[in-house]
Amino acid sequence: MPIYRPSELHQLGVRAKKALSQNFLIDHNILEKICTAASIQEGDQILEIGPGPGALTECLLKKGAFVYAVEKDRELAEKLTRFDSKNLKVFCDDALTFPINDLPSGIKVVANLPYHITTPVITRFIDQYPKISSLTVMVQKEVGQRMVAKENTPMYSSFTLFLNAYSTPRYCFTVKPNSFYPAPSVHSCVVHLPLKPFPFSFSPEEFFAMTRKAFGQRRKMLRSSLRDIEGIDEALKALSFETVRPQELSLADFGALFEKLKSKHNSQ
Repeated sequence: MPIYRPSELHQLGVRAKKALSQNFLIDHNILEKICTAASIQEGDQILEIGPGPGALTECLLKKGAFVYAVEKDRELAEKLTRFDSKNLKVFCDDALTFPINDLPSGIKVVANLPYHITTPVITRFIDQYPKISSLTVMVQKEVGQRMVAKENTPMYSSFTLFLNAYSTPRYCFTVKPNSFYPAPSVHSCVVHLPLKPFPFSFSPEEFFAMTRKAFGQRRKMLRSSLRDIEGIDEALKALSFETVRPQELSLADFGALFEKLKSKHNSQ
């Protein structure tokens, strides 16, 4: 039974739980567009996070994919067994702690994420290449705009840099509130992130600590926001960044700055 209308959810005995920020997709066109955005092919291995009553799960199965569905809500996880498909394995578990070591390499993550766990879930899976080949996520529209923002725009942030270090984010399409039941108060969007290795040889943790610090005072020049870092003035001068603000620099620019700081430290 296709789950595209609230009446069909009621027949299944499904009720959205506010405590879990549940909003169920009921728009068949959007389900198809998600599969297209994720480039779902027959035989693909999919990790679906938060399948809910299974509208997207059903669509993925019809495409010939094998789906590992991780649903925290035990009642909904049990209802997914109605598909009775050899290509579906259901886990009643939390996506933030679910073990992925036993999953096949090259798996694609597809998720309609509750807004309050968007960043933690993306952060958990974004650096898992080649175990995970891509993320295709439904998020709040404003979050999606931050994910794909370009330099010198208001949405460009340390989060944007973080995602660009591990992927090439692409804004796919906007989703109106009436595509969900119950309808949320905000617009959503789907973003596709093909994953890639971290592009630098230095420590990601130290690098992102610097970029977060830089964007913590985004209106200030880097020589001010990063003034506590030893050698920052010399490094900025060497790169002609003396008067730049964080939103003016690309990922490669920040990488060059970190390399300059690191080489100066190592030479001492």
